[in-house]
Amino acid sequence: MGNRMTTEEFLEKVFSRSYEELSGRELRLVRVKVVGREVSLAQLIGVSDRRIYENLGLHIGTHLGEDHTGESIGLLHITPWEATVAAADIAMKSGDVELGFLDRFSGAVILLGNREEVKSALRHVLDFFRDELGFPVCELTER
Repeated sequence: MGNRMTTEEFLEKVFSRSYEELSGRELRLVRVKVVGREVSLAQLIGVSDRRIYENLGLHIGTHLGEDHTGESIGLLHITPWEATVAAADIAMKSGDVELGFLDRFSGAVILLGNREEVKSALRHVLDFFRDELGFPVCELTER
């Protein structure tokens, strides 16, 4: 196991020559999160209670007046977030599912429909991202 550096040793190493000039001043360190490439959630939920859909906001906007009671919900979380567009496209082309929600800024995709159709769509998305794009993918879980 390696030796741990003190904060001062670390700063000296990072700033090398300019550390002497910076010594005594306020320094600000910024951590940057680098988004990975993965499908981190693939969940199939068999839902029959309307309140679930209402709490998810799946009864408003383009879904206004629709009743999805008794249908299943498929949830996906993907990074990078832009990949949600590809996931939605694959899911919609794989069977009779409806796009409940897509947020390309958070990586969320929600699918609606018959349990077997939603399950099939989720599997198609996982297979594509794993086999074609080389993403690490999680297992599909069901409730």
